[in-house]
Amino acid sequence: MEERKSWLIKDDAILKDLFDLTKMSDEEKKVLGELKNVAETMTTDMVDAFYGRLTKHDATSEFINGKLEKMRETLREWFLDLFQGVYDKDYVSKRLQIGRVHVKIGLPVRYPLAMMDIIIDYGQRIAGKSDKPEIALQAYRKLAALDIAIFNQAYESTQLKHLAKMLGNEMLARRILTQEDGE
Repeated sequence: MEERKSWLIKDDAILKDLFDLTKMSDEEKKVLGELKNVAETMTTDMVDAFYGRLTKHDATSEFINGKLEKMRETLREWFLDLFQGVYDKDYVSKRLQIGRVHVKIGLPVRYPLAMMDIIIDYGQRIAGKSDKPEIALQAYRKLAALDIAIFNQAYESTQLKHLAKMLGNEMLARRILTQEDGE
């Protein structure tokens, strides 16, 4: 199996790769940044909806274990960062770190991804309040997709790192992960 170009993109290069793919413009970033004050007024409701659902679900509530207030604050900061207008190395690093924490505690990726509907809903409501709602909504959808990709990258990178360490070789780990059943 040949090495893929996408496999060589790591760490800081992830942001550039994903921005190249989503084609988020400077105007879109600016429009999102102009919505930070609006986002601040809706963040508490979003956090309440998010953790209201998680705490009622047996399989996710077990991960909260007395850390609810800290987790609420982390989610609040994470959400507000969507509306900062600056999406750079620090932005990606913070997102990757949150993903790594989810991997470290053993949270299956399906749960944070399933919760994105709440994030997307509140973000779209905020974007709809922009002076340029079409641009804001388009930008927000791109940024939500970018964040989902970064989050998944954290899971993939962490799992690949562990598998490569066990096998002694990243390329071998990738080959094993990409093989079809029965081959």
